[in-house]
Amino acid sequence: MNLARLTQLAADVVAATQRQLPPEIRALALAVPVHFEATPHASVLAEGFESDILGLFTGQPHGTEFSSDQPDPPQILLYLENLWDLAEGDPEVFREEARLTYLHELGHYLGWDEEELAAHGLD
Repeated sequence: MNLARLTQLAADVVAATQRQLPPEIRALALAVPVHFEATPHASVLAEGFESDILGLFTGQPHGTEFSSDQPDPPQILLYLENLWDLAEGDPEVFREEARLTYLHELGHYLGWDEEELAAHGLD
């Protein structure tokens, strides 16, 4: 499947997932841009992330934006070719993995650590 089609599928999944969030979380989720990339950029890999990473949250978690000198705004990155590879070419599996990855990265934006993500079923 080509990148344009994967991007559309993932964007549709993210929009549908956002609509299903509780109102207080939905408002926060809508404020965080989601970017769809084929694979992680070399700078991400240079930070020590594996090449098959599915998604990444960058920036400061909600509520800590002004407690750091990190100038990058919050954003969520989804790596579509990696998600597609994980799904082994199955569009339904891709949609589910994109949904779970988005929610996982959104959890990082909300300030949840790995244990809290697991407690919310986002691990």
